[in-house]
Amino acid sequence: MRIIIFGTYDAAMHPRIATIAEGLAARGFDVAECNVPLGLDTAARVDMLARPWRAGGLLGRLASRWLALARMARRMPVPDAVVVGYLGHFDVHLARLLFRRGKVPVVLDHLVGASDTGRDRRLDGGPRQMLLRMIDSAALRAADIVVVDTAEHLAALPERHRQRAVVVPVGAPAAWHEAADDARRGAGPGAGVGRPGGPGEPGPLRVAFYGLYTPLQGTPVIGAALGRLAGAPVEVTMIGRGQDEAQTREAAAANQSVRWLDWVPAAELPALVAAHDVCLGIFGTGEKAKRVVPNKVFQGAAAGCAIITSDTAPQRRVLGDAAILVPPGDPEALAGALLRLSRDREEVLALRKAARHLAQQRFTPEHVVAPLIERLPHERA
Repeated sequence: MRIIIFGTYDAAMHPRIATIAEGLAARGFDVAECNVPLGLDTAARVDMLARPWRAGGLLGRLASRWLALARMARRMPVPDAVVVGYLGHFDVHLARLLFRRGKVPVVLDHLVGASDTGRDRRLDGGPRQMLLRMIDSAALRAADIVVVDTAEHLAALPERHRQRAVVVPVGAPAAWHEAADDARRGAGPGAGVGRPGGPGEPGPLRVAFYGLYTPLQGTPVIGAALGRLAGAPVEVTMIGRGQDEAQTREAAAANQSVRWLDWVPAAELPALVAAHDVCLGIFGTGEKAKRVVPNKVFQGAAAGCAIITSDTAPQRRVLGDAAILVPPGDPEALAGALLRLSRDREEVLALRKAARHLAQQRFTPEHVVAPLIERLPHERA
């Protein structure tokens, strides 16, 4: 069966689509990409969605990418299905035009709705939210199959679209699983960087966070927790930039054991994270934060790190006892969990092993795509 992965997505910025493509290929599907990245980050895309009347240059960029996509699509064999990558709220309409309805099913990876993303980016004014909801609704109508990542996101869809929706967990691309193997063998670019020799060995607990500092991620909570850990044997690497960065840095200012990095290239990030003991998840308190299991939880587990994240229904369901779950928005609980791990290397090792085992069993690309495959046509080309 031939599948085209389609759109202006950027897999380096949003690896979810790469996981889906890897999983389908691992299951024996003939997977090809028709991809011309838009070259805009999420904030710029949301601005384009929320205020298209002020985004002539951005829409011109989208039009040029669409022209290139149409040319690429015409040169490719006719697929049996098309998967539109995340943030494809507009791309799905182009896919619908290029591939005939009823002949080639179009799958929309609706990981997070435009209206949800807008609220998380504090674009919550009435007219803008109304526009974002209209964009979501039009994108959902254009798709034959709608992919979401949690049961909570499925329940949040308008009822008329739920029968066409399927839950596909985010998972982790192969590079993250390989980074854990390299770290264990002492090979690869992250080998020997920041990881103690084992339980009971001297040295600080090494903790990593990476993200865009959005309210969903609750980075000011992380900053407040780090401020409480000043002087403790805990060293933290904070990777990324974003809207809550200044507040996070201010909250953590008392702690001199925090390293602040700009965004690390996608190809280098798995090895860097795998060189740490702990990977932090999200700690936001908003409605969106209660419905997601973020990339970094799947990826950190695949990389062999112990996971600390917020105690929400979807994360509890996915992680079970293979992570430390703390109340959302509670810096004291997060600081306490990190301090406890810094004093108990046996628990660190147990959590790392549990997270890695769970990732190998359930977070690989070929595992997470199984529900989507059940919805695709069964005939193989």
